[in-house]
Amino acid sequence: MNSIKILATGMYLPKIEIDNKYFNDKFNIEEDWIYKRTGIKKRYWTENEKTSEIAIKAVENLQENNNMNLNKIGLIIVASTNYEDSMPSISFEIQKKFNIENCICMDILAGCSGYINGIDIARKYIELNEIEYALVIGVEKLSKYIDKNDINTAILLGDGAGATLIGKAENRRYAQYIESIGQEGDILTSKENSKIYMDGKKIYKFGTARVAQNVDKLLEKEKLNISDIKYIVPHQSNLRILNSMREKIGATQEQMYINITNIGNTFNASIPIALNEIVRKSLLEKQDKIILVGYGGGLNLGSILIEI
Repeated sequence: MNSIKILATGMYLPKIEIDNKYFNDKFNIEEDWIYKRTGIKKRYWTENEKTSEIAIKAVENLQENNNMNLNKIGLIIVASTNYEDSMPSISFEIQKKFNIENCICMDILAGCSGYINGIDIARKYIELNEIEYALVIGVEKLSKYIDKNDINTAILLGDGAGATLIGKAENRRYAQYIESIGQEGDILTSKENSKIYMDGKKIYKFGTARVAQNVDKLLEKEKLNISDIKYIVPHQSNLRILNSMREKIGATQEQMYINITNIGNTFNASIPIALNEIVRKSLLEKQDKIILVGYGGGLNLGSILIEI
């Protein structure tokens, strides 16, 4: 059975660190107010870097730390909710920067869960033997699109990028359960000439009950129990949401990988950044099973099971 394996990972965070004191002073709130409600202590913003430059730096990190030759990559997929230039888009800028030939490039717009869609699209190309390697990047420059006077979004969102190189594998388990719910998309929006809007209460309900159901359906489909999974790697949205989701799924604290405290919510970048941390910390062994969980704007949600 053909499947995929994770070959290399990389990430990039901008240099400007925004801690909670910045918002405590700005909004005149108590010191622990933000952390108690979000689980976030700091996030990173950029001023002069374009979204494509942030993505390129994550790929450079992947290449440097893994001594990878990128010339055999047959597909580049970039998931983002924002970019400055529609043509050429970010994936083409990456191809140009690294001089990758004979490569398919595409950017996908699928809300905060676009990285999940990107991995699954790349997997299909690999399983059909149309390409050998794929590079999937999640990147966001959210600091440009938030209202910094809106306490509901400004305290949550940060900039960053994560990159994942995948390739063909045999006899490794892979499964996905991806859903789209456009009928409810108005609870999280980013429209022309307006800032990011979130309906916090409805997003909380979506990010807990609906996402937990999605993971349960994937496990049921694969005849697995949550105890068979080494790590759940979710989109890092809000610590309250993550803890509630974990309880509904029935996972232990050790199974749920959470890094939102020191990075914030980076939309499409959050899962590949977390995955990069797991790989760099050598937390995975052969035959471990992980589930990547994405959810957000669209509405879009999906779970992917990958065997290491």
